[in-house]
Amino acid sequence: MARRIKASIKVKTKQTILIVITIVLSILITSYIAALIVLRGPSPTLSNLITSTMMETRRGKALAHLFFTSEEIDLILQKNSLVKTDQITNYTEDEFIIPENEKDNIEIIPISGPTYKGTLMIVRDPSRIDLGVNLLMDTDKQQGFLVEEFVKSENAIAGINAGGFDDPGGKGDGSIPYGIVIKDGELISGKLTDYNSIIGFNDKNRLVVGNMTAEQALSYNIENAVTFGPILIVNYEPVAITGTGGGLNPRTIIGQREDGAVLLLAIDGRQTTSLGASYSDCIEIMMKYGAMNAANLDGGSSTVMVYDGEIINNVVSMNGDRRVPTAWIVK
Repeated sequence: MARRIKASIKVKTKQTILIVITIVLSILITSYIAALIVLRGPSPTLSNLITSTMMETRRGKALAHLFFTSEEIDLILQKNSLVKTDQITNYTEDEFIIPENEKDNIEIIPISGPTYKGTLMIVRDPSRIDLGVNLLMDTDKQQGFLVEEFVKSENAIAGINAGGFDDPGGKGDGSIPYGIVIKDGELISGKLTDYNSIIGFNDKNRLVVGNMTAEQALSYNIENAVTFGPILIVNYEPVAITGTGGGLNPRTIIGQREDGAVLLLAIDGRQTTSLGASYSDCIEIMMKYGAMNAANLDGGSSTVMVYDGEIINNVVSMNGDRRVPTAWIVK
């Protein structure tokens, strides 16, 4: 009797396992077919938008390669992106004149579009912008800091994440910045001959953006700068856009108006309430609010905006904001 019961249990266990395997395989096959229909379906625009979005994420890249060859992906990205610009912000000795009664002004504006929601912070006085840097990057305690920590350590009022960082397997600790970092007029990461997209402020509190070497950046009297991109607007001119202008993802953008006010933008993404914005969306927002120069900072799960001790955007990661090597802070 006991043997029959054991045999019956084994049979039922095998049947259960087979049923679970069948259900899982059915779900995977159905999902694959559905994705195939969308990505290889009758709408090239939708396919390009989704593929561009996937290629801006670590996991998405792997999925995209299940449906397209590397050559096909390269072609899609070429047809749906920003054209790299050789322009650099015009150098000028002029200083911004900020009325005394406006120097403390910070405006927080909700931003929304068909696929995104976000927050725009307008800092009237550009001299309040500073760069928080992980000065422990070359020590044993080299992991990066949360943006809130950068803000708190400088007794600042606000901040956003800034440049990129090495992120192996999506598990980077924000310790090693990507490209060039300039702090207080000194090159603290990268080499003088390194050529990157530079985003920084010079000694006249003017936002300078463009592709250049670190040596060029220092010759522009840039005091604080990071590396990321793409550059979005240079000398009032938006860069050329092809196709969808990129995928839909969380974005962090910095810009500056003609009167000196600094525009800090955090776009939520990868959420049911906000899929994200394309680069063309970000250019449109920056142009609407008068940016004469603007650039894309590190986005995705790094996108975070802090104000008055709190995170005021919806970060995409369930674990909260990530540790980063640099942050633009508002003192």
